[in-house]
Amino acid sequence: MTTSTEIQPTDLPATIRAYLAAHTAREADVAIRTFTPDAVVLDDGHAFRGTAEVLDFLENAGSEYTYTSTLVGGERVDDAHWVAVIHIEGDFPGGVADLRYAFTLADDLISELVIAP
Repeated sequence: MTTSTEIQPTDLPATIRAYLAAHTAREADVAIRTFTPDAVVLDDGHAFRGTAEVLDFLENAGSEYTYTSTLVGGERVDDAHWVAVIHIEGDFPGGVADLRYAFTLADDLISELVIAP
């Protein structure tokens, strides 16, 4: 059984912090550089595979809403698996949510990102 360890958000790997900063700034062209060419992103029941689909996700996910996001927590599962907890507030249904961004890293790049409540 794998157990995770809570960490300070600033202790997340540099690649994850770079992705989160670029994603928050809506800089998809910067964020895509943190992914492997064959990366997979799973969000809201949809899978985005490879550079073109992940870039489309980065450019369009949540674009119909105005919201703020705050990195409020982190977890280290093992050397390749990390979780960032993001608190969002905005004009989307429900208005407030805490999302878990579960990252898998390969060669210091994101090979998988699963976003879930």
